[in-house]
Amino acid sequence: MEVIRTVKVKLDVPDERCDDLHQTKQQFLHCANTTAEWSWRHPTDYCVTSKQKAEKALYEGLRNETELTANLVQKGIRRAIEATKSGVARLKKGDNTSQPHFDAWSVVYDKRSATFYRNRVSLSTVNGRVECDYIIPDDPEGTPIGEYLLNDDYEFRMSTLQYDRSTESFYLHARMRRTTDEQEQSTTDSPDVHQTESDAAHQNAPRSEDAKHRTVLGVDLNVDGSLAVTSTGAFIGNADEMNHRRREFEKTRGSMQQTGTRSAHLSIQSMKDREHRWMQDELHRASNQILEEARDHDCTYIAFENLTDIRKRMAGAKRFHAWAFRRLYQYTEYKAEMFGVDVKQVSPAYTSQRCSSCGFTHKSNRRSKHQFVCQKCEYELNADYNASKNIARKLLKKLRSGQKSPSGGAPCQCALPSGTLNLNGDFHASVGSTVEGESTDKPTTSVVGY
Repeated sequence: MEVIRTVKVKLDVPDERCDDLHQTKQQFLHCANTTAEWSWRHPTDYCVTSKQKAEKALYEGLRNETELTANLVQKGIRRAIEATKSGVARLKKGDNTSQPHFDAWSVVYDKRSATFYRNRVSLSTVNGRVECDYIIPDDPEGTPIGEYLLNDDYEFRMSTLQYDRSTESFYLHARMRRTTDEQEQSTTDSPDVHQTESDAAHQNAPRSEDAKHRTVLGVDLNVDGSLAVTSTGAFIGNADEMNHRRREFEKTRGSMQQTGTRSAHLSIQSMKDREHRWMQDELHRASNQILEEARDHDCTYIAFENLTDIRKRMAGAKRFHAWAFRRLYQYTEYKAEMFGVDVKQVSPAYTSQRCSSCGFTHKSNRRSKHQFVCQKCEYELNADYNASKNIARKLLKKLRSGQKSPSGGAPCQCALPSGTLNLNGDFHASVGSTVEGESTDKPTTSVVGY
């Protein structure tokens, strides 16, 4: 199995070389924006999404216009083509979008344009190479730098150089990869690190029947209230606070934009960086809590709703929410790999309308944003908690259908606050739990926060 980690490390850049990196960024973004302008032809014509065509048409011209190495020119072209592909995909879904534009401070480096060491990096610039030492904490043990950057089991992959305007500091977002013995054996005869279709199908298949169990943690995501609610009754994050903070950022930026000065423009850019870092930190905290719930309840799977077209499916969801949900899923997915937990997506259909106790499905079951009362069995609980159990149940059905027989293989069960529940309705209390199955399946007032 391939494990990928991204480590953010501050660079000690010689003062006299800082401008070389800034100039490199400007020319790198010039390549990307030139390519975006050339490839984006909507609505008069088809957009170009072929990297080969773009490089054939633009590479020579951009090499002559810039002082970048060949590899950095290619990376700039490819960044724009990937963004164009995403834009075309949104157009096919009927979404409004426009030509990609790049203004964020970033440059993409791989092993041809950078030489990565455990204590420093050598970066290609418009004015030759620049050697930058990593600023490493005195005691890196237990930190991402110690666990991944300084760990010889991890190798450097394509990384991104970024700049923090508020502190005038450069950071390398180093992408690290560790390959387990199992994958090393399977790829001995081929240098291609990409999966084949059969490999992907094998990895996505249910775990082997000799596994001890298949326990699923369901996760429901929300645009207000708690950011995420799990089938174990954990209410994680504060979506309301995130919305409030984002609105405050927008108000401040709006006031600065009316000023129109260069100082205001620089302040707006700095604020965008600060907001982005704050959001990433909040989402990392939430993903860590989700994974902690999974580990505490001995779960082998975490189930999320399918995030495709989430803006259309969730009332009140904006592009901000779609970005946050997708990023939370990605953070949880890559962290879960380290602990052998699989993260899957299931269809969101009727998860908010179905009673997790008797299965009766009707839109009138949802009394309000946070209250669920079954019209058939009168089962009452928090609406988001109810949805999280239904999300877990959907993955349980998929896992059990993959077994040779309904009764064979590893048991499939949903993780609840004080035990597990299988598809037949059999509740098994966890060791030391004295709570009855029925009451365990209902979060108490103290659990749900009401």
